[in-house]
Amino acid sequence: MNFGSLFKSMYTKTPQKEIIEAQNQWIKCPSCLSPMFYKEVEAGGEVCPKCHYHFRINAGKRIDLLADEGSFVEFDSTLAPTDPLKFSDKKSYKKRLEESKAKTGKTSCVVSGSCTINSEPVELVVFDFAYMGGSLGSVEGEKIVRAINRAIKNRSGVIIVSASGGARMQESTYALMQMSKTSAALNRLNSEKLPYISVLTDPTMGGVSASFAMLGDIIIAEPGALIGFAGQRVIKQTVGVDLPEGFQRAEFLLEHGLIDMVVNRFEMKKTISDFLKIFNTGK
Repeated sequence: MNFGSLFKSMYTKTPQKEIIEAQNQWIKCPSCLSPMFYKEVEAGGEVCPKCHYHFRINAGKRIDLLADEGSFVEFDSTLAPTDPLKFSDKKSYKKRLEESKAKTGKTSCVVSGSCTINSEPVELVVFDFAYMGGSLGSVEGEKIVRAINRAIKNRSGVIIVSASGGARMQESTYALMQMSKTSAALNRLNSEKLPYISVLTDPTMGGVSASFAMLGDIIIAEPGALIGFAGQRVIKQTVGVDLPEGFQRAEFLLEHGLIDMVVNRFEMKKTISDFLKIFNTGK
């Protein structure tokens, strides 16, 4: 084995890029720069065992971490976006959808369904950043609204785990309308006095952060998650000043009162179920 080549690739590969390719490889933590065997990270919930950096995970792994074993029942898995605008930039929107489906096996970046979390019934909606950057389009908005409607019908709470770059530009106004559509549905949920817990993971940006992601009765973020509307470079160019250290990270938002908690991935399931028990008391 050429160890020189191994360690060269270890330090030049972007671990966040294709951790999937690293099933039997060494990777480097982008936070503490520690080398580690990928399977060690995978076994630990894809959290760095040395500095506790939280790698991005797909929707399936997120559901496995949160839902009780065997309890998750997916809905609306066949809903798929169309291309009403016949949009094309460097490649057509239709082509991008085909590539995303081939990459993830999904027709949408949102997976939604019913489950229990430590025996507490809930509607769970999870974004998958691997599908077009977790962008919010018409299908994603529809899945969220349907999950909320199921929660109202079943008298249960809603959990939305966000991981998104924002509204999907290829759908233009169709995507932007999902911000108000989902917010209106959450208002109906609130009128029914049913709980909504929003979980923000890395990243939660754009139209998602400007709508349902920040409307939770409880807003929880994973450590180090990037959360905001516009990117730092755009904000700096607009206001013309240097931004504070750690600006838009979960810990900064907690310190300034924009979110309620920062919770480690291993403690997320218990934290959510504890809140559900409190909300469900006296139902």
